[in-house]
Amino acid sequence: MTIDLILVGKTTGQWLENGIEEYVGRLKHYVRFGLVVIPELKNARHLREEQIKTTEGELILARVAAGDHVILLDERGTLPDGSVEFADRLQGLMNRGVRRLVFVVGGAYGFSEAVYARADQRLSLSRLTFSHQMVRLIFIEQLYRAFTILGGEPYHHR
Repeated sequence: MTIDLILVGKTTGQWLENGIEEYVGRLKHYVRFGLVVIPELKNARHLREEQIKTTEGELILARVAAGDHVILLDERGTLPDGSVEFADRLQGLMNRGVRRLVFVVGGAYGFSEAVYARADQRLSLSRLTFSHQMVRLIFIEQLYRAFTILGGEPYHHR
């Protein structure tokens, strides 16, 4: 399985970049993992919210193939009952033979209707709201945690 994380806009903040780099390095021991960064739109301040979502949506969908399993990281998504359940969901996708699993963090305004329509699932990380920058690090750490849980490693304390 390959797992890709599609992000809108580059990561800002060296401390976030360092954390992401750390967990991406750790993840590569378990799975082929990649970050796909969609550049921020130029002159976006002159566009309406719906125009921004539509354009970002087109750029996201251009990076998704027909057979990919797409999960949006969305505040209205299903909330796993902890990291162990998230690991179990991940194992279920692997057992189903998913070849490429694509998680998507949208832009500041969320996702277009076209992206919602293409998605196979929506996942919420918390009932709390995090910045799009923070979600990147939190999610990648949780993905790493899931693989250590599946491997029976001591990283996650039950």
